[in-house]
Amino acid sequence: AINSQNKSRMRTLIKNVLSSDSKKAADEYYSSAVSFIDKMASKNVIHKNNAARQKSKITNHLNSLK
Repeated sequence: AINSQNKSRMRTLIKNVLSSDSKKAADEYYSSAVSFIDKMASKNVIHKNNAARQKSKITNHLNSLK
């Protein structure tokens, strides 16, 4: 149950970054999302490659904003 709550929170954090249009708002969400993704990977809730893929996805979105 706790793992599913954490996965849901992780997906919400990722969605917040991807849905933000301004770079300033995305920066705020980005740091918390990356931190939480790393925490989930270290606790083996998600695979480390999955964590890397998710971080890459939100980083590319952040870099595409002006």
